[in-house]
Amino acid sequence: MERWKYAKVPVDDMARVLKRCRSTIYRELRRNYFSDESLPKYAGYYGSAAQLKTADRRARQRKLIKHPSLCDSVIRQLKNGWTPEQIGNRMILEKAPLRVCQEKIYRYIYSKDGMNQELWWYLPTHRMSRKPRRARKRQPPKFHRDVSILFRPDDVAHRRQFGHWEADLMLFKQTLGQTNVTTLVERVSRFTLILKNPNRRTKPVMHCPAGDTRIAERGQDYEGNQRIASCRAQIHYF
Repeated sequence: MERWKYAKVPVDDMARVLKRCRSTIYRELRRNYFSDESLPKYAGYYGSAAQLKTADRRARQRKLIKHPSLCDSVIRQLKNGWTPEQIGNRMILEKAPLRVCQEKIYRYIYSKDGMNQELWWYLPTHRMSRKPRRARKRQPPKFHRDVSILFRPDDVAHRRQFGHWEADLMLFKQTLGQTNVTTLVERVSRFTLILKNPNRRTKPVMHCPAGDTRIAERGQDYEGNQRIASCRAQIHYF
């Protein structure tokens, strides 16, 4: 709408493209018109300014803003260890004439006013930013933290001992199929082995060579390394 406004597109054409009544377009242009006495040259309709004005109007219309006594009661219960779910359901159980649901409480906590009061600290999870309601659940890690390269011995990390290998996988274009090349590099001598693999499975990679430890990338092709390494008395880090 901002670009249309300065291109002098008629309001009737805007309404037809947006499939809205022309009175709705006029109301939007009128109530979100930007004007500042110190910047008279820049008066007009701007999309960013319109969004800020809309957000400010919605904030003033929130129930916890319109009713300070209700807001104080909710904040007091939050500080006493109640969760938003408990507060909202308790109001329903007691049939309070003025009540809010848990969603409105969460929105207030993570609003500008709630963040200034640090109300997020009183939630069980102590999250500064709200987790999306329908977000994908976090998957468990594919590799245990004890096999991280951060926990490898100093002799391995500083290349002081022979017999420790680094493994990596080189993939090609999908048109070439699943064939790939695996490189195994001894960390002290830099002796390199290049293996051709028919696929990305772990088993072909693990048969050569037999060393004390092996450092591999964190990829799906190395997920089974720990199981195979247990049979070969090797230690693997990722």
